[in-house]
Amino acid sequence: MQGTALEILLVEDEPGHAELVKRNLRRHRVANELHHVEDGEQALDYLHQRGDFADPETNPRPHLVLLDLRLPKIDGIEVLQEIKAARSLQPIPVAVLTSSDAETDMAKACEAQANSYLVKPVDFDKFRQLIEDLGFCWLAWDRRSGDRDRLGA
Repeated sequence: MQGTALEILLVEDEPGHAELVKRNLRRHRVANELHHVEDGEQALDYLHQRGDFADPETNPRPHLVLLDLRLPKIDGIEVLQEIKAARSLQPIPVAVLTSSDAETDMAKACEAQANSYLVKPVDFDKFRQLIEDLGFCWLAWDRRSGDRDRLGA
């Protein structure tokens, strides 16, 4: 990958799911930097660069947030709502990556302005393919937005 490093914030409390996402993103060289937090409170601290995440050098703003819905401390929908309500965070795309295929969860995520809603497949190979496809999608998006920035658009 050329250009700026793609920074991804993974918000996932299930260690097994987090490891699968990390492994597959690394395998396909999707993210130059993958930052992982385990609950909604840490996610908001990271995004607002406060507390343990106050240093922007070690905790840069992500280009993409992968957000689970079922999180300890602060629910994923609340995290999404705060991201989309904060002027400085609004431009960051948020892909909900969850095991819930409940229509109510999808509707809440859509209402809260999620950029994507992806249901984690139970099958390992399908999960791997989902992460691979997600990575290529956001890599292409990042390159297009980087080209716009370089062209002054």
